[in-house]
Amino acid sequence: MTPHADPQAGAAVKAADRAHVFHSWSAQGLIDPLAVAGAEGSYFWDYDGNRYLDFTSGLVYTNIGYQHPKVVAAIQEQAGRLATFAPAFAVEPRSEAARLIAERTPGDLDKIFFTNGGAEAVENAIRMARLHTGRPKVLSAYRSYHGGTATAINVTGDPRRWANDNGTAGVVHFWGPFLYRSPFYSSTQAEECARALTHLEDTIAFEGPQTIAAIILETIPGTAGIMTPPPGYLAGVREICDRHGIVFVLDEVMAGFGRTGTWFAAEYFDVVPDLMTFAKGVNSGYVPLGGVAISAEIAATFDKRPYPGGLTYSGHPLACAAAVATIKVMEEEKIVEHAARIGETVLGPGLRELAQRHPSVGEVRGTGAFWAVELVRDRETREPLVPYNATGEANAAMAAFGAACKKNGLWPFVNMNRTHAVPPCNVTEAEAKEGLAALDAALSVADEFTV
Repeated sequence: MTPHADPQAGAAVKAADRAHVFHSWSAQGLIDPLAVAGAEGSYFWDYDGNRYLDFTSGLVYTNIGYQHPKVVAAIQEQAGRLATFAPAFAVEPRSEAARLIAERTPGDLDKIFFTNGGAEAVENAIRMARLHTGRPKVLSAYRSYHGGTATAINVTGDPRRWANDNGTAGVVHFWGPFLYRSPFYSSTQAEECARALTHLEDTIAFEGPQTIAAIILETIPGTAGIMTPPPGYLAGVREICDRHGIVFVLDEVMAGFGRTGTWFAAEYFDVVPDLMTFAKGVNSGYVPLGGVAISAEIAATFDKRPYPGGLTYSGHPLACAAAVATIKVMEEEKIVEHAARIGETVLGPGLRELAQRHPSVGEVRGTGAFWAVELVRDRETREPLVPYNATGEANAAMAAFGAACKKNGLWPFVNMNRTHAVPPCNVTEAEAKEGLAALDAALSVADEFTV
């Protein structure tokens, strides 16, 4: 598709949005949403004809890019054949999507409970863990995001939890490993791993292991900063869970389906959880879909005992048909392998090269098509470019950086003092380099705020 200008149509879309749409995570009178006219591949455009390279993949979910013709065709075909059907029945796209997902999940995570998205997947995973163990508590990490529904937001470890923190009974937060901003005063990854595991063990001891149903972790935390855990950490958590009879839940909503250069990031660490949540990349977000992959032991809990949970649109045929088509496209086009390669040969080296030239870059970290750039005022002290959870004038440096990205045709993922490079997993080498060039120019703006 070729962008073309139609400002009048754009104005009408914007007017209707401002009159009637209530946006998430926003002060409604302070936002100015871009009116989007279309999208294809790694790009989208507005009604004024401005085209943007999307380094956000929507909300890190368009893993195969926008409007992939095979997935669009699969949705259209399914709509003509069976547009919807209740979840209590066996229907072909639901069965096939579950089979294809189970083939790719690690270990014996062979039963799939479908939801409408990632937050509902987390809700149900925690419910399953509590029912399976008969215990009330859930441990989760600071610097995490698990969704916006009641339980999911309470296990979340970022500031979006604060205004919703009225249902936290049974939720305990702990510090996960993050060497660049270590809470354990570590100087090496090995130290960070050992000290983070000791901290978790201490937390469990003081909370009472017999009261803890589950530990939930993002395999690689996403929105909170793409902090890849050090070698041995997730294996250590697995051992702790086994020793205390705690259910280990990995949240792969953002990291799953090729984003890290593997089908699931758990493969990267050779760890098998008891429950694993997914969404986003399972069908590139074309139709809302998420789910929980369930181990044989936990699934057996509900062989004779009804599972007290369900959703009207669980395993919706259109969403599942999109998932089937997406997984097949990823296989046929080797998109998972491409994500690994583009990370190793273009994104990783390119971002590290930018870090050498820009004093505003404190650290670059990531894998596959999943990268974070930590922006700082001072490299020596590692003072963030803006304060934690900054707004308004306190966030001026990051606002200027984001505006510079957009001026250069790049739509950036900006959170706190970071920008994330999370393009579609099938982004081309030329597109990735185009994005790096736009980041280069925008980082020069960020450099102006350093000391």
